[in-house]
Amino acid sequence: MSHESTYRPGSFVERWLDKRLPLVRLAHDSFVDFPTPKNLNYWWTFGGILSIFLVIQIITGVVLAMHYTPHVTMAFDSVEHIMRDVNYGWLMRYMHSNGASMFFIAVYVHMFRGLYYGSYKEPREMLWILGVVIFVLMMATAFMGYVLPWGQMSFWGATVITNLFSAVPVIGDSIVQLLWGGPSVDNPTLNRFYSLHYLLPFAIFGVVILHIWALHIPGNNNPTGVEVKTKKDTLPFHPYYTVKDGFAIVAFLVLFAAFVFFNPDALGHPDNYKEANPLSTPAHIVPEWYFLPFYAMLRAITFDFFFISSKLGGVIVMFSSIIVLFFLPWLDTSKVRSMRYRPVSQLWFLIFVVASVALGYLGGKPAEGTYVVLAQIATAYYFAFFLIILPLLGLLEKPKPLPKSISESVLKKPDLSSANAASE
Repeated sequence: MSHESTYRPGSFVERWLDKRLPLVRLAHDSFVDFPTPKNLNYWWTFGGILSIFLVIQIITGVVLAMHYTPHVTMAFDSVEHIMRDVNYGWLMRYMHSNGASMFFIAVYVHMFRGLYYGSYKEPREMLWILGVVIFVLMMATAFMGYVLPWGQMSFWGATVITNLFSAVPVIGDSIVQLLWGGPSVDNPTLNRFYSLHYLLPFAIFGVVILHIWALHIPGNNNPTGVEVKTKKDTLPFHPYYTVKDGFAIVAFLVLFAAFVFFNPDALGHPDNYKEANPLSTPAHIVPEWYFLPFYAMLRAITFDFFFISSKLGGVIVMFSSIIVLFFLPWLDTSKVRSMRYRPVSQLWFLIFVVASVALGYLGGKPAEGTYVVLAQIATAYYFAFFLIILPLLGLLEKPKPLPKSISESVLKKPDLSSANAASE
């Protein structure tokens, strides 16, 4: 959303810099005077929350890297050294591990909000695609980071997940060898994962900059899905949304602090406090909680399909569940963005949220009996929502009338005539 700059450099230094490298002008136009729809609710604060937690993860990660030793004979002990001997090392580690969980909570809410309000629709397709790229990079970074403590679940999680690539025809074994750096998960694997885990957050930071850039071209979507028509539809980002987002960020940081200081191991697995032992397999191998929906999809494929084995089928389904997100802007055929005006879509979306949460629950359960059947049903609905339900709803559903502008939706007075009639 292009708008005329209102920045006026004051001092000589500001004027000198503005002519040569207008960083202050860019920050002012992007985060101070940027015209923002006046009806954004608290679901729109999670983008700011994610930015804060990305910075937290990078800073704590750099500090931890100063004391961590990426070697299979010393990795586990180096983590204990950080916890016991490094000044505030326990705080850095708990902030980093719980920060990853907070990051994923915020990103899942952010994505569900985008789905509900149609933030992926034209002209914001590239904004959504870059968001999915960030999500993929987050998952890769988190998986590699989970391996670094070199506990039992770290080792066996890495062994199971990387070995899945062997199901890929022709090149599968080569991919596994490249990831392992040898015949099994060992020291070369740990070194690869350590270097990539350190590098990828900076790649995420770069894509986040592109994501913000892509946001500032068309401007924010809003709960109505109606585009900004006049200046009356907007407010300057500061002070209105800086205060609002600041309050939400503080509230989320309180939740974060509650985990860090009072229950820092609540979201981890007990087996990861045992040093990795290739000769002792845990009874139940599970990834971190934020991977569980995709792990449930992987294990839901228990049957061969023609020449596709169940193992390869599970890998295809797991990766397809993310790939389908890239095509969402073209799968949803509705001309109306926000599901606020699509009552039938709201119901299907609610079922989708329930199915996604159910997959997370089922991913942490043994792959047997009823759990597998329920995972198969939830997986089928996940894909049906994107590939069948959304395309058909766009053609068949009759949406409610849209407001003529954002201002009308904000300032519209409620109709009290029916309420008065009912009271009489």
